[in-house]
Amino acid sequence: MADAVAQILQQPAAQPQSDEGLAYYLRRGRGGIVCNVMFDHYLESEEHWQSFIAGIQMCAQLGMPVWIYDEKGYPSGTAGGLVLRGHPELEALVLAHDPQANPEYFFRRAYEHTHASNNYHALRRYINLMDDHATARFIEVTHEAYYRKVGEHFGKTIVAFFTDEPSLMAVDLGPIPEPARSKVPVEDAVDPNVKPLPTVPWCHDFAEVYRRRWGEDIQSQWKSLFEGDSSEDRRIRRQFWSTVADLVADRYFGQIQSWCRAHRVASSGHNLHEESIYHHVPLYGNGLKAISRMDIPGLDMLTSNPESVIHMSWMTAAMPLSGALLEGHRRVMTEVSDFIQKMSGAGPVSLLQMQATAGWQAAWGVTEFTLYYSPEDRTPDENWQYGQFVGRLNTILKPAIPQPHVALYYPIYDLWAEYRPVAGPLHQSPAPPRAEQIISSFVRLGQTFQRRQIPFILIDHEHLAQAAVTPHGTVRVGNAEIATLVFPMGVELPPETQKVVERFTAQKGRVIYDQPNDSINVNNAVARIQPDLAIQPPSDRIVLGRFSRDDHTILVLVNVGQEAYRGTLQGVNERAWTRLDPATGDRQQLKPLNNALGLELAPYQTLLFVD
Repeated sequence: MADAVAQILQQPAAQPQSDEGLAYYLRRGRGGIVCNVMFDHYLESEEHWQSFIAGIQMCAQLGMPVWIYDEKGYPSGTAGGLVLRGHPELEALVLAHDPQANPEYFFRRAYEHTHASNNYHALRRYINLMDDHATARFIEVTHEAYYRKVGEHFGKTIVAFFTDEPSLMAVDLGPIPEPARSKVPVEDAVDPNVKPLPTVPWCHDFAEVYRRRWGEDIQSQWKSLFEGDSSEDRRIRRQFWSTVADLVADRYFGQIQSWCRAHRVASSGHNLHEESIYHHVPLYGNGLKAISRMDIPGLDMLTSNPESVIHMSWMTAAMPLSGALLEGHRRVMTEVSDFIQKMSGAGPVSLLQMQATAGWQAAWGVTEFTLYYSPEDRTPDENWQYGQFVGRLNTILKPAIPQPHVALYYPIYDLWAEYRPVAGPLHQSPAPPRAEQIISSFVRLGQTFQRRQIPFILIDHEHLAQAAVTPHGTVRVGNAEIATLVFPMGVELPPETQKVVERFTAQKGRVIYDQPNDSINVNNAVARIQPDLAIQPPSDRIVLGRFSRDDHTILVLVNVGQEAYRGTLQGVNERAWTRLDPATGDRQQLKPLNNALGLELAPYQTLLFVD
């Protein structure tokens, strides 16, 4: 929606695009906007700044909250190239390995064969997320410019900044497909002579930081970053990627978060390749740690096929929900659209599909819906109905706290040890066998819990090591209280994390390990995990979210399938329940029978149940 709204904001104030102006969006169920100053002469045209200021003033008059999009396109961090202008030392840097070169280990700028030169917006050199000076310059050029121009609206009309797919440029994601690739503008020429090589991220003071932290010389350990199966190789890789993760989280996400908080706005955004945990190593060090350093972590949902949630979209949603809860926050945002359907010729999608896609994301804790649906693809009434649907969901759920009782271990600590950089696209090279086993188990467990209505979050070794074990057999961290910990096959816990798990077990907490001869799947998950709520008969197409508000339990049930579901929801308490339909506003009082509620869900229907 940012681009569409920007077209209105970028008109001269005396020449509005339509008689409705920004009220056009209000009349179509949109409550606020995400916007930026015009991309042409980005951040440098006083005329465009005046148009932007006029637009912000209009939003203030209309009571429309504003989020500022922090980049000219994406990925965020370059300010449309302004950050690196005159500062080439701030560009992304990698240590490359070429056995045929002399020396075989050397530093080079990270541009060719990376996301910076393979995205849908522009081929443009990129900053180093591990470099504190690079982020400081980005904030100076971007955030400070907005504050100088419209700072009086910060904390009032302007409530957040959004950062879009920043990442380390230390991995080949592969080229985007033609014909799109040949149409992407080239702002920085690509050198065809740059070889695709295995690389790892680097920054100006990495060796010094590493030496202070570990008391070791990283240069003498370079070989282990690229190869080797010994315990010493794995130890070095864990130390290296742990350092990378801390630098990315602190120097990019943390620095932006600190600036935003000091200026009365929230930090938000979403990361790249949320659905691919193996990519989280070279892109962020620790993807969960990175996204946890946002006040309103988010996801990018390019499809409005509701069934996508039972495949890998659960992972895309689990990351920001987990980051929020583990850090004691509540709000989660989504960029949602029917981009894939429209690109394939199958879109725009129906209102029912839009509502079901919103419904399952709400079940996963999403509170802020940023729409990239074109308002012109639907009638004003359909747009309004969608806005009403989301508004009713948020009226109930936004003040409520998600209550997943299960945590699935996020095995980044193990993937640090197993990750080996490759020349060429990472997804085209098989991961080492142990990494494949861990990832396969992790993905199967997440899909299984999603398909068997078991709400859960992800927890990494660092958050688990910081968790408090309660006397009644739970672990508590942030806004999450977990009764069951589930570990993927083959993981090894660091000592401080293992101690927490042992204390948790001693307090009768439930710890479950996925095993080669005793794996968890859709046929045995309910028996193994023993959730207190379950539906009968089982269905892969029902999504369940659980929340708590003012001593009330709120359940969100969504049918993401094309067939009606009829059954029962078992395990509810015997108090009277209220059934709410966010599509119509209808409500109905229900009385459980033998701790079960009758459950009927039409295709793509969302229902809320409140005790």
